[in-house]
Amino acid sequence: MAEPVKLFLCGDVMLGRGVDQALPHPCAPDLHEPAMDSALDYLGLAEQAHGPLSLPLDFASVWGVMRDELTIAAPDARIINLETSITRSDDYEPKGINYRMSPENAACLAAAGIDCCVLANNHVLDWGTAGLRDTLATLDRLQIKTAGAGRDMAQARAPAMLQLGGKCRLLLFAYAAASSGVPRRWRATNDRPGVNLLPDLSVATADAIADHVTAERRPDDIVVVSLHWGPNWGYNIEAEHRQFAHALIDRGNISVLHGHSSHHAKAIEVYRNRLILYGCGDFLNDYEGISGFEAFRGDLALMYLATIDPDSADLAGLTIVPLQIRRFQLIHAAPADVDWVCRKLDGECARFGAHVGLRPDRRLDLSWPRPKGALPQSRT
Repeated sequence: MAEPVKLFLCGDVMLGRGVDQALPHPCAPDLHEPAMDSALDYLGLAEQAHGPLSLPLDFASVWGVMRDELTIAAPDARIINLETSITRSDDYEPKGINYRMSPENAACLAAAGIDCCVLANNHVLDWGTAGLRDTLATLDRLQIKTAGAGRDMAQARAPAMLQLGGKCRLLLFAYAAASSGVPRRWRATNDRPGVNLLPDLSVATADAIADHVTAERRPDDIVVVSLHWGPNWGYNIEAEHRQFAHALIDRGNISVLHGHSSHHAKAIEVYRNRLILYGCGDFLNDYEGISGFEAFRGDLALMYLATIDPDSADLAGLTIVPLQIRRFQLIHAAPADVDWVCRKLDGECARFGAHVGLRPDRRLDLSWPRPKGALPQSRT
């Protein structure tokens, strides 16, 4: 029996604006927002909310206790959705909110040992095609894989390939849906940089993805589809989203649907022994001190640690580590907050037959009915 594959997954990592200003080599702080004209204002809001920051933060400290948790978990791959352009470009998109961090500050990604950055989202082109090119060049220099955006359509749709030690390969395909706020003009073409934007969430689109997965995969590959979709707030899981996720598993034989865009964690489903994360929630941002939507607890950041059986490509286990964003760093969530997350997620997952339970060490475990013979087709 082959060794299990362990994956670290999380939601949106927003290292621009205030976080960039807190790091050693920030971009110019100029913003083009209705309410703020300087990224330094986000530092001020965070300090008003939670006390003085000790600046600059070093590249490792912005991740806080997450790095210790990863040392303990020892995942084979570390995957994030990077919702920030890595650039000093001033060619901003007039869309209201624009995230960028300096290429020098991107060293913080290496400090966390990130293996792959998903770029199919509604902020990667905030600073134009020059910003996207800078992002790709910086991540390539840091030897961090990317998926979901590129210098042309071929690169945008190509999967990231991660060799998981002596185990197997992981293929990560990344897509964005217009429902997450990605402008349709950002779609990559044969001669224009951009995002791997889905035309819709139809069965035909799922079939096209399945065909692409089949063409790229080898018999022993583990496949993850990362998808930026849906609104920022709200627990509703649209029927269209669920049908699309199921179709990707049925037709593409994927192991994990890694969903993000929501600023808070949403329901988890295990369908035919395959993991569906409908919304992972924000993981790092500069939202401290901003009022509104507090009931969703977007300050609570979750680490998803999934274990995959490489023989069947099925989910073998999911552990969730609740953290909290404080002064642009990640700390362990307080016991009362862990209890709240456990109750909330358990209630949201129950509609899909899954349950979230609290462990003695204050981590969370997912349980679900485990059907036998999950998928009839060959992994190839």
